[in-house]
Amino acid sequence: MSGLLLLGTPRRIRRGAALTLVFGTMLASGAAAGSFAEPQARDRTRVAAATSPSPDATGRANSARADGAAGGGADSGKDRAASGSREDRASTDTSGLARQIEQGKVGPQAARKLVSRSGDRWSSYYTAQEYAGLQEALDGRYVGVGLWVRQVDGGRVEIARVQSGSPAASAGIRVGDVLVSIDATACTGLAVTEVVADLRGDNVPGSSVTLVLLRGDSRLSATVQRATLPTEAVTVSHPDGPQGPTLVAVDAFSLGTGKQVRAAVQAARHGVLLDLRGNSGGLVEEAVATASALLDGGLVATYDVHGEQRALYADPGGDTAVPLVVLVDGGTMSAAEMLAGALQDRGRAVVVGSRTFGKGSVQMPSTLPDGSVAELTVGHYRLPDGRSVDGQGIEPDVQVAGGDDALAEARSVMAGLGTPS
Repeated sequence: MSGLLLLGTPRRIRRGAALTLVFGTMLASGAAAGSFAEPQARDRTRVAAATSPSPDATGRANSARADGAAGGGADSGKDRAASGSREDRASTDTSGLARQIEQGKVGPQAARKLVSRSGDRWSSYYTAQEYAGLQEALDGRYVGVGLWVRQVDGGRVEIARVQSGSPAASAGIRVGDVLVSIDATACTGLAVTEVVADLRGDNVPGSSVTLVLLRGDSRLSATVQRATLPTEAVTVSHPDGPQGPTLVAVDAFSLGTGKQVRAAVQAARHGVLLDLRGNSGGLVEEAVATASALLDGGLVATYDVHGEQRALYADPGGDTAVPLVVLVDGGTMSAAEMLAGALQDRGRAVVVGSRTFGKGSVQMPSTLPDGSVAELTVGHYRLPDGRSVDGQGIEPDVQVAGGDDALAEARSVMAGLGTPS
Protein backbone atom coordinates (compact mmCIF):
# COMPACT_ATOMS: atom_id res chain seq x y z
CA MET A 1 0.00 0.00 0.00
CA SER A 2 1.17 3.55 -0.47
CA GLY A 3 0.20 6.84 1.00
CA LEU A 4 0.98 10.44 1.69
CA LEU A 5 2.13 11.37 5.14
CA LEU A 6 2.12 14.62 7.06
CA LEU A 7 5.50 14.05 8.53
CA GLY A 8 8.67 15.44 7.21
CA THR A 9 10.34 15.20 3.87
CA PRO A 10 8.31 13.60 1.06
CA ARG A 11 9.89 11.46 -1.56
CA ARG A 12 8.38 9.87 -4.62
CA ILE A 13 7.68 6.21 -4.42
CA ARG A 14 5.52 4.20 -6.70
CA ARG A 15 3.75 0.98 -5.95
CA GLY A 16 1.55 0.16 -8.87
CA ALA A 17 0.28 3.57 -9.95
CA ALA A 18 0.13 5.18 -6.51
CA LEU A 19 2.31 8.09 -5.48
CA THR A 20 3.40 8.00 -1.86
CA LEU A 21 3.95 11.08 0.24
CA VAL A 22 4.37 11.64 3.94
CA PHE A 23 2.71 14.29 6.09
CA GLY A 24 3.69 13.26 9.60
CA THR A 25 5.93 11.32 11.98
CA MET A 26 5.01 7.84 13.00
CA LEU A 27 6.24 4.45 14.02
CA ALA A 28 3.70 1.72 13.53
CA SER A 29 0.81 3.37 11.80
CA GLY A 30 -0.61 6.64 10.60
CA ALA A 31 -1.17 7.48 6.99
CA ALA A 32 -3.85 9.10 5.03
CA ALA A 33 -4.97 9.52 1.49
CA GLY A 34 -6.55 12.51 -0.12
CA SER A 35 -6.98 14.34 -3.38
CA PHE A 36 -4.13 16.17 -5.02
CA ALA A 37 -4.37 19.28 -7.18
CA GLU A 38 -8.03 18.84 -7.96
CA PRO A 39 -10.93 16.97 -6.38
CA GLN A 40 -11.02 14.35 -9.12
CA ALA A 41 -7.39 13.33 -8.70
CA ARG A 42 -7.16 11.19 -5.56
CA ASP A 43 -4.23 9.25 -4.19
CA ARG A 44 -3.27 7.38 -1.07
CA THR A 45 -1.77 9.85 1.38
CA ARG A 46 -0.59 9.57 4.90
CA VAL A 47 -0.59 12.14 7.66
CA ALA A 48 1.22 10.96 10.71
CA ALA A 49 2.73 12.07 13.97
CA ALA A 50 5.58 11.34 16.30
CA THR A 51 4.66 7.75 17.00
CA SER A 52 2.26 5.05 16.04
CA PRO A 53 -1.37 5.95 16.62
CA SER A 54 -2.20 2.26 16.89
CA PRO A 55 -1.86 0.04 19.99
CA ASP A 56 1.63 -0.83 21.16
CA ALA A 57 2.26 2.85 20.60
CA THR A 58 1.17 6.18 21.96
CA GLY A 59 -2.47 6.97 21.42
CA ARG A 60 -5.10 8.99 23.24
CA ALA A 61 -2.89 8.80 26.30
CA ASN A 62 -0.72 11.54 24.85
CA SER A 63 -3.31 14.01 26.09
CA ALA A 64 -2.13 13.36 29.64
CA ARG A 65 1.48 14.31 28.98
CA ALA A 66 2.46 17.40 30.85
CA ASP A 67 4.84 18.59 28.12
CA GLY A 68 2.10 18.40 25.49
CA ALA A 69 4.27 16.45 23.06
CA ALA A 70 2.55 13.55 21.38
CA GLY A 71 4.70 10.48 21.38
CA GLY A 72 8.22 10.49 20.11
CA GLY A 73 9.73 9.69 23.48
CA ALA A 74 12.38 12.36 23.79
CA ASP A 75 10.39 14.94 21.89
CA SER A 76 9.10 17.65 24.19
CA GLY A 77 7.42 21.03 24.28
CA LYS A 78 10.75 22.83 24.25
CA ASP A 79 11.80 20.83 21.19
CA ARG A 80 8.68 22.02 19.42
CA ALA A 81 9.23 25.65 20.30
CA ALA A 82 12.67 25.59 18.75
CA SER A 83 11.81 23.46 15.78
CA GLY A 84 10.95 26.10 13.21
CA SER A 85 14.32 27.10 11.81
CA ARG A 86 15.85 23.67 12.38
CA GLU A 87 13.10 21.89 10.46
CA ASP A 88 13.28 24.40 7.63
CA ARG A 89 16.98 23.64 7.21
CA ALA A 90 16.42 19.90 7.51
CA SER A 91 13.65 20.05 4.94
CA THR A 92 16.10 21.32 2.34
CA ASP A 93 18.68 18.64 3.13
CA THR A 94 16.25 15.75 3.40
CA SER A 95 14.43 16.81 0.25
CA GLY A 96 17.72 16.54 -1.62
CA LEU A 97 18.36 13.16 -0.03
CA ALA A 98 14.91 12.00 -1.18
CA ARG A 99 15.79 12.93 -4.76
CA GLN A 100 19.11 11.07 -4.52
CA ILE A 101 17.39 7.93 -3.22
CA GLU A 102 14.81 8.15 -5.99
CA GLN A 103 17.60 8.37 -8.54
CA GLY A 104 19.35 5.35 -7.04
CA LYS A 105 22.36 7.34 -5.87
CA VAL A 106 22.06 6.40 -2.18
CA GLY A 107 21.96 2.86 -0.78
CA PRO A 108 20.23 1.59 2.40
CA GLN A 109 23.18 1.91 4.79
CA ALA A 110 24.06 5.40 3.57
CA ALA A 111 20.40 6.44 3.77
CA ARG A 112 20.14 5.24 7.36
CA LYS A 113 23.21 7.27 8.36
CA LEU A 114 22.13 10.37 6.46
CA VAL A 115 18.65 10.31 8.01
CA SER A 116 20.11 9.99 11.51
CA ARG A 117 22.48 12.90 10.86
CA SER A 118 19.98 15.16 9.09
CA GLY A 119 18.86 16.94 12.27
CA ASP A 120 15.25 16.57 11.12
CA ARG A 121 13.22 15.07 13.95
CA TRP A 122 10.46 14.04 11.54
CA SER A 123 12.52 12.02 9.08
CA SER A 124 12.71 8.29 9.82
CA TYR A 125 14.31 5.12 8.55
CA TYR A 126 12.47 1.76 8.68
CA THR A 127 13.57 -1.74 7.83
CA ALA A 128 11.31 -3.55 5.38
CA GLN A 129 9.81 -5.53 8.27
CA GLU A 130 9.17 -2.43 10.38
CA TYR A 131 7.49 -0.67 7.49
CA ALA A 132 5.34 -3.70 6.75
CA GLY A 133 4.07 -3.50 10.33
CA LEU A 134 3.36 0.18 9.85
CA GLN A 135 1.36 -0.46 6.70
CA GLU A 136 -0.53 -3.30 8.35
CA ALA A 137 -1.58 -1.01 11.18
CA LEU A 138 -2.86 1.50 8.66
CA ASP A 139 -5.01 -1.25 7.22
CA GLY A 140 -6.75 -1.63 10.57
CA ARG A 141 -4.73 -4.43 12.17
CA TYR A 142 -1.34 -4.89 13.79
CA VAL A 143 0.82 -7.51 15.47
CA GLY A 144 1.43 -6.77 19.12
CA VAL A 145 0.26 -7.40 22.65
CA GLY A 146 -2.42 -4.69 22.93
CA LEU A 147 -0.75 -1.88 24.86
CA TRP A 148 -0.63 1.88 24.47
CA VAL A 149 2.31 3.48 26.28
CA ARG A 150 3.46 6.96 27.19
CA GLN A 151 6.55 8.49 28.75
CA VAL A 152 6.10 10.15 32.14
CA ASP A 153 8.32 11.87 34.72
CA GLY A 154 11.87 10.63 34.91
CA GLY A 155 11.67 8.92 31.54
CA ARG A 156 9.55 6.09 32.90
CA VAL A 157 7.23 4.34 30.46
CA GLU A 158 3.67 3.93 31.69
CA ILE A 159 0.82 1.82 30.35
CA ALA A 160 -1.78 4.27 29.05
CA ARG A 161 -4.33 1.82 27.69
CA VAL A 162 -4.88 -1.93 27.46
CA GLN A 163 -6.89 -3.28 24.52
CA SER A 164 -9.83 -5.41 25.51
CA GLY A 165 -9.39 -9.08 24.61
CA SER A 166 -5.68 -8.65 23.87
CA PRO A 167 -2.81 -10.80 25.18
CA ALA A 168 -1.87 -7.97 27.55
CA ALA A 169 -5.40 -7.85 28.96
CA SER A 170 -5.42 -11.64 29.43
CA ALA A 171 -2.12 -11.36 31.31
CA GLY A 172 -3.68 -8.90 33.76
CA ILE A 173 -1.66 -5.84 32.74
CA ARG A 174 -3.39 -2.64 33.85
CA VAL A 175 -3.44 1.05 32.96
CA GLY A 176 -0.95 2.86 35.21
CA ASP A 177 1.51 -0.04 35.41
CA VAL A 178 5.08 1.09 34.75
CA LEU A 179 6.91 -0.88 32.08
CA VAL A 180 10.35 -1.69 33.47
CA SER A 181 11.71 -3.91 30.70
CA ILE A 182 10.81 -5.76 27.51
CA ASP A 183 12.77 -9.01 27.43
CA ALA A 184 16.29 -7.84 28.30
CA THR A 185 15.79 -4.20 27.32
CA ALA A 186 15.28 -1.63 30.08
CA CYS A 187 12.55 0.88 29.19
CA THR A 188 13.27 3.88 31.41
CA GLY A 189 14.68 6.68 29.27
CA LEU A 190 14.01 4.77 26.07
CA ALA A 191 12.26 6.68 23.29
CA VAL A 192 8.60 5.74 22.99
CA THR A 193 9.19 4.72 19.39
CA GLU A 194 11.80 2.20 20.54
CA VAL A 195 9.46 0.83 23.22
CA VAL A 196 6.78 0.37 20.58
CA ALA A 197 9.20 -1.40 18.25
CA ASP A 198 10.25 -3.78 21.04
CA LEU A 199 6.63 -4.54 21.93
CA ARG A 200 5.88 -5.35 18.32
CA GLY A 201 9.06 -7.39 17.89
CA ASP A 202 9.56 -8.88 14.45
CA ASN A 203 5.87 -8.54 13.62
CA VAL A 204 5.35 -12.30 14.04
CA PRO A 205 2.07 -13.51 15.59
CA GLY A 206 2.68 -16.13 18.27
CA SER A 207 6.15 -14.88 19.20
CA SER A 208 6.69 -14.45 22.95
CA VAL A 209 7.80 -11.39 24.86
CA THR A 210 8.47 -11.06 28.59
CA LEU A 211 7.42 -7.81 30.25
CA VAL A 212 8.51 -6.67 33.71
CA LEU A 213 6.23 -4.08 35.31
CA LEU A 214 5.84 -2.09 38.51
CA ARG A 215 2.41 -1.76 40.12
CA GLY A 216 2.83 0.43 43.15
CA ASP A 217 5.56 -1.27 45.19
CA SER A 218 5.06 -4.64 43.52
CA ARG A 219 7.26 -5.95 40.73
CA LEU A 220 5.44 -8.16 38.23
CA SER A 221 6.51 -10.29 35.29
CA ALA A 222 4.31 -11.47 32.42
CA THR A 223 5.21 -13.51 29.36
CA VAL A 224 2.71 -12.95 26.56
CA GLN A 225 2.39 -14.03 22.95
CA ARG A 226 1.97 -11.42 20.26
CA ALA A 227 -1.19 -11.67 18.17
CA THR A 228 -2.76 -10.00 15.15
CA LEU A 229 -5.23 -7.54 16.64
CA PRO A 230 -7.70 -5.04 15.19
CA THR A 231 -6.95 -1.38 15.68
CA GLU A 232 -9.60 0.56 17.55
CA ALA A 233 -9.38 3.96 15.92
CA VAL A 234 -12.97 5.14 16.46
CA THR A 235 -15.05 4.89 19.62
CA VAL A 236 -18.67 6.10 19.68
CA SER A 237 -20.50 6.73 22.96
CA HIS A 238 -23.34 8.76 24.51
CA PRO A 239 -22.07 10.09 27.86
CA ASP A 240 -25.33 11.98 28.48
CA GLY A 241 -27.63 9.23 27.26
CA PRO A 242 -29.61 9.04 23.99
CA GLN A 243 -30.86 12.61 24.33
CA GLY A 244 -27.37 14.03 24.56
CA PRO A 245 -24.62 14.62 21.98
CA THR A 246 -22.75 11.74 20.37
CA LEU A 247 -19.11 11.52 21.43
CA VAL A 248 -16.92 10.30 18.55
CA ALA A 249 -13.36 9.71 19.73
CA VAL A 250 -10.83 9.21 16.92
CA ASP A 251 -7.45 7.93 18.07
CA ALA A 252 -5.91 7.71 14.59
CA PHE A 253 -6.81 7.82 10.91
CA SER A 254 -6.47 4.21 9.77
CA LEU A 255 -8.32 2.48 6.97
CA GLY A 256 -12.09 2.86 7.38
CA THR A 257 -11.99 5.69 9.93
CA GLY A 258 -13.84 8.13 7.66
CA LYS A 259 -16.64 5.64 7.02
CA GLN A 260 -17.04 4.95 10.74
CA VAL A 261 -17.20 8.65 11.55
CA ARG A 262 -19.73 9.24 8.77
CA ALA A 263 -21.98 6.49 10.18
CA ALA A 264 -21.75 8.01 13.66
CA VAL A 265 -22.57 11.49 12.33
CA GLN A 266 -25.56 10.20 10.38
CA ALA A 267 -26.92 8.55 13.51
CA ALA A 268 -26.34 11.59 15.74
CA ARG A 269 -29.50 13.53 16.61
CA HIS A 270 -28.27 15.92 19.26
CA GLY A 271 -24.87 17.12 18.10
CA VAL A 272 -21.40 15.58 17.67
CA LEU A 273 -18.41 15.93 19.98
CA LEU A 274 -15.44 14.97 17.79
CA ASP A 275 -12.62 14.09 20.17
CA LEU A 276 -9.19 14.39 18.53
CA ARG A 277 -7.20 14.62 21.77
CA GLY A 278 -4.09 12.49 21.60
CA ASN A 279 -4.67 11.73 17.91
CA SER A 280 -1.19 11.66 16.39
CA GLY A 281 -2.25 11.39 12.75
CA GLY A 282 -2.73 8.65 10.18
CA LEU A 283 -3.94 8.26 6.62
CA VAL A 284 -4.59 11.59 4.94
CA GLU A 285 -7.29 9.96 2.85
CA GLU A 286 -9.14 9.05 6.03
CA ALA A 287 -8.70 12.50 7.55
CA VAL A 288 -10.17 13.98 4.36
CA ALA A 289 -12.96 11.37 4.41
CA THR A 290 -13.76 12.44 7.97
CA ALA A 291 -13.90 16.07 6.84
CA SER A 292 -16.17 14.96 3.99
CA ALA A 293 -18.65 13.59 6.53
CA LEU A 294 -19.00 17.08 8.01
CA LEU A 295 -18.51 19.43 5.03
CA ASP A 296 -20.27 19.90 1.73
CA GLY A 297 -17.11 19.77 -0.37
CA GLY A 298 -14.47 22.48 -0.48
CA LEU A 299 -10.85 22.93 0.52
CA VAL A 300 -9.37 20.99 3.45
CA ALA A 301 -5.69 21.92 3.09
CA THR A 302 -2.94 22.83 0.66
CA TYR A 303 0.60 21.53 0.78
CA ASP A 304 3.86 21.71 -1.12
CA VAL A 305 6.15 18.92 -2.25
CA HIS A 306 9.56 20.03 -3.50
CA GLY A 307 7.96 23.47 -3.97
CA GLU A 308 5.02 22.20 -6.04
CA GLN A 309 1.63 23.28 -4.65
CA ARG A 310 -1.15 20.74 -4.21
CA ALA A 311 -4.51 20.62 -2.47
CA LEU A 312 -6.86 18.30 -0.59
CA TYR A 313 -10.64 18.64 -1.01
CA ALA A 314 -13.62 17.22 0.87
CA ASP A 315 -16.29 15.36 -1.07
CA PRO A 316 -19.68 17.10 -1.36
CA GLY A 317 -22.73 15.92 0.56
CA GLY A 318 -21.54 15.87 4.17
CA ASP A 319 -23.76 16.82 7.11
CA THR A 320 -23.43 20.56 7.63
CA ALA A 321 -26.40 20.91 9.99
CA VAL A 322 -25.57 18.80 13.05
CA PRO A 323 -23.92 20.94 15.78
CA LEU A 324 -20.22 20.13 16.00
CA VAL A 325 -17.61 20.66 18.71
CA VAL A 326 -14.03 19.42 18.23
CA LEU A 327 -11.81 18.63 21.22
CA VAL A 328 -8.03 19.04 20.85
CA ASP A 329 -4.94 19.15 23.05
CA GLY A 330 -1.14 19.07 22.88
CA GLY A 331 -1.31 15.47 21.67
CA THR A 332 -3.38 16.42 18.60
CA MET A 333 -0.92 16.22 15.74
CA SER A 334 -0.47 16.26 11.99
CA ALA A 335 -3.54 14.92 10.13
CA ALA A 336 -5.64 15.53 13.24
CA GLU A 337 -4.49 19.16 13.28
CA MET A 338 -5.27 19.45 9.59
CA LEU A 339 -8.83 18.20 10.19
CA ALA A 340 -9.46 20.37 13.25
CA GLY A 341 -8.01 23.43 11.53
CA ALA A 342 -10.05 22.87 8.38
CA LEU A 343 -13.30 22.56 10.34
CA GLN A 344 -12.37 25.69 12.29
CA ASP A 345 -11.40 27.73 9.23
CA ARG A 346 -14.53 26.68 7.35
CA GLY A 347 -16.72 27.84 10.27
CA ARG A 348 -18.05 24.31 10.68
CA ALA A 349 -17.01 23.60 14.28
CA VAL A 350 -16.20 25.20 17.61
CA VAL A 351 -12.76 23.95 18.69
CA VAL A 352 -12.34 23.39 22.43
CA GLY A 353 -9.27 22.47 24.49
CA SER A 354 -5.62 23.50 24.46
CA ARG A 355 -3.18 24.42 21.68
CA THR A 356 -2.30 21.49 19.43
CA PHE A 357 1.19 20.10 18.87
CA GLY A 358 2.18 21.96 15.70
CA LYS A 359 3.24 19.24 13.26
CA GLY A 360 2.77 20.62 9.77
CA SER A 361 5.66 19.22 7.74
CA VAL A 362 5.21 16.81 4.86
CA GLN A 363 7.17 13.58 4.51
CA MET A 364 7.43 11.25 1.58
CA PRO A 365 8.52 7.61 1.96
CA SER A 366 11.30 6.40 -0.32
CA THR A 367 11.79 2.68 -0.86
CA LEU A 368 15.38 1.43 -1.10
CA PRO A 369 16.58 -1.66 -3.01
CA ASP A 370 16.45 -3.92 0.08
CA GLY A 371 12.84 -2.90 0.85
CA SER A 372 13.73 -0.53 3.67
CA VAL A 373 12.06 2.88 3.65
CA ALA A 374 13.32 6.39 4.41
CA GLU A 375 10.56 8.89 5.22
CA LEU A 376 11.93 12.33 4.52
CA THR A 377 10.60 15.85 4.93
CA VAL A 378 9.81 17.56 1.63
CA GLY A 379 7.38 20.36 2.41
CA HIS A 380 4.64 21.82 4.65
CA TYR A 381 0.86 22.09 4.59
CA ARG A 382 -1.48 25.02 5.22
CA LEU A 383 -5.07 25.28 6.34
CA PRO A 384 -7.88 26.76 4.19
CA ASP A 385 -7.28 30.31 5.44
CA GLY A 386 -3.57 30.02 4.63
CA ARG A 387 -2.38 29.40 8.18
CA SER A 388 0.68 27.27 8.76
CA VAL A 389 0.43 24.72 11.55
CA ASP A 390 4.11 23.81 11.76
CA GLY A 391 5.69 24.97 15.01
CA GLN A 392 2.53 26.88 15.95
CA GLY A 393 -0.31 24.45 16.32
CA ILE A 394 -3.98 25.40 16.35
CA GLU A 395 -5.40 27.72 18.99
CA PRO A 396 -8.84 26.55 20.15
CA ASP A 397 -11.85 28.86 20.00
CA VAL A 398 -12.50 27.98 23.66
CA GLN A 399 -9.37 27.51 25.77
CA VAL A 400 -9.41 24.96 28.57
CA ALA A 401 -6.75 25.38 31.22
CA GLY A 402 -4.67 22.40 32.29
CA GLY A 403 -6.44 20.33 34.90
CA ASP A 404 -9.89 21.51 33.84
CA ASP A 405 -12.41 19.12 32.31
CA ALA A 406 -12.25 19.74 28.56
CA LEU A 407 -15.08 17.32 27.83
CA ALA A 408 -17.36 19.10 30.30
CA GLU A 409 -16.52 22.41 28.63
CA ALA A 410 -17.24 20.92 25.21
CA ARG A 411 -20.61 19.65 26.41
CA SER A 412 -21.39 23.13 27.75
CA VAL A 413 -20.49 24.68 24.38
CA MET A 414 -22.65 22.06 22.62
CA ALA A 415 -25.60 22.98 24.83
CA GLY A 416 -25.26 26.56 23.63
CA LEU A 417 -25.28 25.50 19.96
CA GLY A 418 -28.69 23.85 20.25
CA THR A 419 -30.12 21.02 18.17
CA PRO A 420 -31.02 21.40 14.47
CA SER A 421 -34.77 21.45 13.84
